[in-house]
Amino acid sequence: MRVLFWGTPDFALPPLRALIGEGFEVVGVVTQPDKPVGRSRTTLQAPPVKALAIVEGIPVLQPERPRGDDFLAAMAALEPDISVVVAYGHILPRTVIDLPPRGTLNIHASLLPALRGAAPIQAAIRQGLDETGITIMRMVPALDAGPMLHVLRTPVLPDETYGELALRLSELGALALIESLALLELDKIAEEPQDDALATYAPKVDRETARVDWALPALEVCRTVRAYDPKPSAWTTRGGAAMKLFGAQPAPRSAAREPGEVLLIDEEGLVVACGQGAARITAVQPAGKKRLRPIELARGRGIAVGDRLS
Repeated sequence: MRVLFWGTPDFALPPLRALIGEGFEVVGVVTQPDKPVGRSRTTLQAPPVKALAIVEGIPVLQPERPRGDDFLAAMAALEPDISVVVAYGHILPRTVIDLPPRGTLNIHASLLPALRGAAPIQAAIRQGLDETGITIMRMVPALDAGPMLHVLRTPVLPDETYGELALRLSELGALALIESLALLELDKIAEEPQDDALATYAPKVDRETARVDWALPALEVCRTVRAYDPKPSAWTTRGGAAMKLFGAQPAPRSAAREPGEVLLIDEEGLVVACGQGAARITAVQPAGKKRLRPIELARGRGIAVGDRLS
């Protein structure tokens, strides 16, 4: 089976490695253009899947947008039997989805129809779900609404961060993909329509989404911090200046305090009052500085007991 692989971030690497390792013929990789990085924005950084493709001698396509006659011609020239999309970052038009004879599959990091959209891993943690997983689905023009071919489930572990869960799900996605393609080759897979009435959504994370609301109960505050750790990072402000937060666990609170008040700073972290209970934050990053333990920031007079975060 000739596979055209689509993907951009680190999450896409394990599925691509799995395809190569299992002997599937990857005829090309479609990824986003190289991005400028650094203070001067003059250095270009290639997507991770591009670097792997180059090492393996796989052709790479990097359109600004995956549409138009020229792109379709380049895609058709690769003669794929099927496309596989993993966190590519653009919505594909019908002409692109239907070009391979066996269509286009997508690896989605949730148990569809729950958490359709751009940020299902973050949403699973923030919503406090006990279980999530990977769904292999057939792509259609509607958002994550195609029929499902294969589902693998996994628990969301206590205190698991977005980065940790994303790593586990990327490996699970690789396994689910290989199993799905093998079953397709044997014509032993049944496609199950999604129940749209059960659909929920996980929209793209923006800056305001990741801002901590200290008036929430401590459990929800901790989920917020873990859902965006390590990126884009939950954040708060102290004295009008933004500060990123990492690592969070509920902590005891001995007396009534206003939400956002710093109650304790010690070797284990920063304890902040919430609407109910308190949260212990294990690392912070003031704007323009490196990540620090809260006690290091306190020694530099960057924060103190009694300060208010908002």
